[in-house]
Amino acid sequence: MMGTGSRTVVVGGGVIGAMCAWYLSKSGHQVTVVDAGRFGAACSHGNCGYVCPSHVLPLTAPGVIPKTLKALLTPNSPFSIRPRLSLDLWRWLLNFAYRCNQTAMLDAAITRNQLLQSSMQLYQQLIEEESIDCQWQRRGLLFVYKSKREFDEYGHTNELLESRFGVSATPYKGDALNVLEPALKPGLAGGWHYESDCHLRPDQLMAQLRQKLMDRGVQIIENANVSGFVKENGTARAIDTEQGRIEGDTFVVATGALTPFLNHHLGVNVPIQPGKGYSVTTTKPTVVPKIPMILEEHSVAVTPFADGYRIGSTMEFAGYDRSINQRRVNLLRTGAKVYLNHPYTEEVTEVWYGWRPMTWDGKPFIDRAPNMNNTWVAAGHNMLGLSMATGTGKLVSELINGETPHLNPRPLGFARLKNWST
Repeated sequence: MMGTGSRTVVVGGGVIGAMCAWYLSKSGHQVTVVDAGRFGAACSHGNCGYVCPSHVLPLTAPGVIPKTLKALLTPNSPFSIRPRLSLDLWRWLLNFAYRCNQTAMLDAAITRNQLLQSSMQLYQQLIEEESIDCQWQRRGLLFVYKSKREFDEYGHTNELLESRFGVSATPYKGDALNVLEPALKPGLAGGWHYESDCHLRPDQLMAQLRQKLMDRGVQIIENANVSGFVKENGTARAIDTEQGRIEGDTFVVATGALTPFLNHHLGVNVPIQPGKGYSVTTTKPTVVPKIPMILEEHSVAVTPFADGYRIGSTMEFAGYDRSINQRRVNLLRTGAKVYLNHPYTEEVTEVWYGWRPMTWDGKPFIDRAPNMNNTWVAAGHNMLGLSMATGTGKLVSELINGETPHLNPRPLGFARLKNWST
């Protein structure tokens, strides 16, 4: 337990690290945020900006393995794995497959739902109390289906979400979908509208958080890659960076997909794989959707902003590859064309990629590092880092301060690694 005035170093300047820094600063800590690049410039920058309690279920669902294998054999699939000799990748895939059953899916969903619901409430509170201007809008999220069979099949999922978690959507069939959202082409099967979801512009959120943190006296150090920890009798005393040694009383590792590079120092093999996603940001098309949407059969996400328009998604397991795969980017455009009358414009303002920190069970890790009694890890939020950020930040602050946590932290701990099949 650390008291008021403790020097806390947060490693990682994405949305998770920023929210940890926020809640720790609010509780009286002297916080320094250290990032290997620019604050807010990695996976928190160009995502589609959803704060989505609708995303309760993890990817580890019954029947996913056959669909995944089919996708791998299908040209231009939104999902791909670059073949390579990587023991960590294949161990991760094996354990992912091991969890693709109803029991494991619901177990993860319970934890995800608690974190998502907490984060939504905390976002609303934070944005209102701090007057954060990040284009926050509550228009819901629309799951759009081209196929009647796929639309009807999702009805079973919606029933499960409503009965087990109180999360439900309103269905719109055929022409009713076009009345709700005229930007869509006629003839689509239908859509499921989760009215309680929200969206924001993530890069604007990060810019606002940066200023709010600095106003509170938080120091932000950029372009300082962490090479290791200075330890003494099981306690971290400092981190070594490219800009020198930074001392602290408490440390938080919120490094997303890059966390495995610190496994040796943390004393645990955090099973995170980088799931590469892309987005294209353009000026607004002639007809802009009113509601953010996911074009389900093509796995394309669409977000209208007040000052722009973004299409994104795909999932590419290509390791820590920094190149832009233009073929993957083009999949976003071709997918959007199937559903939207005006899918995009040619006035591109940014083409972006980010590494999502994917765990094999769909849950993040929020726990103390096994070999350092004053170091905590908050990483592995899969595709929901933005959606889970506020709840994570508050929980980390509570755990460090020795307070009663507002969420059960046990399912988020490293103890569950014992359940690996290998």
